[in-house]
Amino acid sequence: MGVRNMATIWQQAEELKDEMVERRRDLHRHPETGWTEFRTASMIIGELKNLGYDVKFGDDVIDEKSMMGVPSEAELADYMQRAISEGADPELVKKMAGGKTGIVATLKTDKPGKTVAFRFDMDCNDVEEERSEEHRPAKESFASEHKKAMHACGHDGHVTIGLSAAKLLAANKARLAGTIKLIFQPAEEGVRGAFAMMNAGVVDDVDYLFGGHIGFKATTNNCLVTMTDGFLATTKLDAEFTGVSAHAGAAPEQGKNALLAAAQAAISLNTIPRHSKGSSRINVGVLNAGTGRNVVPDIAAIKLETRGATTEIDEYMVTEAKRILNACAAMYDVKVKITMAGAAPACFADKELGHEVAELIEEKCHYDEVVEYVDMGGSEDCGYFMERVQQHGGRALYMMYGTKIAAGHHNSHFDFNEDCLWKAAATVTEIAVHFSNK
Repeated sequence: MGVRNMATIWQQAEELKDEMVERRRDLHRHPETGWTEFRTASMIIGELKNLGYDVKFGDDVIDEKSMMGVPSEAELADYMQRAISEGADPELVKKMAGGKTGIVATLKTDKPGKTVAFRFDMDCNDVEEERSEEHRPAKESFASEHKKAMHACGHDGHVTIGLSAAKLLAANKARLAGTIKLIFQPAEEGVRGAFAMMNAGVVDDVDYLFGGHIGFKATTNNCLVTMTDGFLATTKLDAEFTGVSAHAGAAPEQGKNALLAAAQAAISLNTIPRHSKGSSRINVGVLNAGTGRNVVPDIAAIKLETRGATTEIDEYMVTEAKRILNACAAMYDVKVKITMAGAAPACFADKELGHEVAELIEEKCHYDEVVEYVDMGGSEDCGYFMERVQQHGGRALYMMYGTKIAAGHHNSHFDFNEDCLWKAAATVTEIAVHFSNK
């Protein structure tokens, strides 16, 4: 489907409404978790090349050393094969081996101007989707076809917004200046993907960076929030304890109990004093240990996260957490291996930029409500992109696209009003036109 060149961008976007719903539902049926978005990425690459974008992916946009929480080679191989069986281009999938599913599409114009970038995340959640008739995706036959994988956070919508914005931008190239970059990021869940793309330099030349999310604190239809901050810095840690197994009845003194070390750590981590300079958090979400009731457990693992109102506070929590993990291992004479599985910095929006976007959108688009600010309160690895752009003298903003949601994010009943999609695509396009010409 094309767009009418003489129409307003808002009108052009509305004409893409049915196409966007169809794409979102296809993505919803085929969710892919972090670093395994081979089908999604293959489709994105093909679409963007057809639109005339310069498209880079794989090693060109991912710093391998910076990748966190990557599945095993065997798991990746299975996901690659599944993606091919579901229509992915085998040659493109091969070039994304190792989970390097990130994409950067660039549109250079004929006029000098700013470099404006937009980030869209692609991955799904480790959630088993609701199958009852009360759940619209199940009732209308677009629920997930993959076990324990679901787009329960709206990233299927984000990809849809990004691709339709790409079509609108290509159709309106004469209105643009400078360079437009569209960043499709893997592995946002668990805050794993942005760090590797940032370290590959994908935003080092960016003057304006915009991220966005469906829902969260914007749960009213036909609403746009132009600025959010309050993102907590966070670090995800995995700790693997290794002891010595022994017969629990015949020779318990020969064992070294990894389970007790992990259990002690799970309790002791929550004794870390909270920081006086701002909010701090710690949570142990998983503890697995042991092999049998009559065996002194020689293996144990815990998964935990820290958060802080600033990166400094989060670093304090991480330092203390590692100290406690090592101390608990020493207490029970076992070994511990600590691995960082994800991270994101605190980030802060440019308030003047948020106000400027609000004024622009109120003039160009037709939302019932444009809200300039809400506090996010969670964590988002888009913060890496925002922070890097700001460090280089650029400006950054994170928006929310308003929609009623059927249940909270990361819930098996999650769904949203698809009418927000075309409006978000129009918003992205208007922002690109305005800021590329500054």
